[in-house]
Amino acid sequence: MGPLKGYKIIELAGIGPGPMAAMLLADMGATVLRIERRNPSDLGVKRPLNCDITLRSRKAIALDLKDEKDLNKVLKLVSKSDALIEGFRPGVMERLGLGPDVCLDLNPALVYGRMTGFGQEGPMAQAAGHDLNYIAMSGALSAIGRAGENPTPPLNLVGDYGGGALYLVVGILAGLLEAGRSGDGQVVDAAMVDGAASLMAAPYGMFAAGLLNKKRGSNVLDSGAYFYDSYRCLDGKFVSVAAIENKFHAEMFRLMELDPNLVGDQMNRAEWPRLKQIIAERFSMKTRDEWVEIMGGSDACFAPVLEMDEAASNPHNLARETFIEMDGITQPAPAPRFSRTPNPKPTPPVTADMIQPSDALAGWLDPDEIAEWL
Repeated sequence: MGPLKGYKIIELAGIGPGPMAAMLLADMGATVLRIERRNPSDLGVKRPLNCDITLRSRKAIALDLKDEKDLNKVLKLVSKSDALIEGFRPGVMERLGLGPDVCLDLNPALVYGRMTGFGQEGPMAQAAGHDLNYIAMSGALSAIGRAGENPTPPLNLVGDYGGGALYLVVGILAGLLEAGRSGDGQVVDAAMVDGAASLMAAPYGMFAAGLLNKKRGSNVLDSGAYFYDSYRCLDGKFVSVAAIENKFHAEMFRLMELDPNLVGDQMNRAEWPRLKQIIAERFSMKTRDEWVEIMGGSDACFAPVLEMDEAASNPHNLARETFIEMDGITQPAPAPRFSRTPNPKPTPPVTADMIQPSDALAGWLDPDEIAEWL
């Protein structure tokens, strides 16, 4: 049932990185209970519930955090929890009576996970924002895009999910490990600006070494290099190549039937535009799938650019069971995988009005406590 079986985590409903972090923990076997608002406000882009994939694998109850009776119910659950996830602006949980001091006094071993964009303090702490703003502040956004074009928003992967949800999960897991030794909980301050900046550790090092410059689309990994880019094929679909090392570069040229003497110094940036044009012309002569037949599975560091409605049926992804289908919705399977404690099978997203409170509270409270709650 997953390596986190037996851990109980409270999630205060939000959008973006909070639900994603809760999904990841639930996918790994933790019992996560989402506390929804009785009268929910705008919680992001509306979609059918079965398409709201990051809400999968957990139950929910609806409470009014401004109602004293409901507040006491939340505190009761906190007393039974190993961790808590909240994504309010700094100070909101304190004003509600659910701040870290209150919760840790009630449950000293609690790992209190806080998810924000700009962090708990600083001049921007109270400012509204979204993923794009946070990665802009980290320096990541300025480095992403093609030459001569504006910075390119990389969906909301870098801020919300990479710098936000994943760092919150890492922090919670580290907190749980430490609490297991010391018996003491603590606050995890996960800010998306901090996480996105941390993801930029290697690029900042390359920048300091003079190996990466501020001119977008002119570096090895940002579409500047001819050997690290995507290319349009005859059928309008795309392929990707990432042949950085000499031996992989040589294999790419061999399979594309290009003369290796076209290249003097692979890292001579002055030659990249000319070579990119040659590579683009060659890829445009065949369809994407014809190039897959030629280069797929080789050491040319090649892969087709699969569209979202193609990825699940790709032979490799099928063999790995990288995607699953649930309630008619194709979605990523839980990751990572574990040899001895495999992840539980995900369950469809639900909302509080779809579940009896007694069902949602099972495993958290004993029958007498549930009866008192109801």
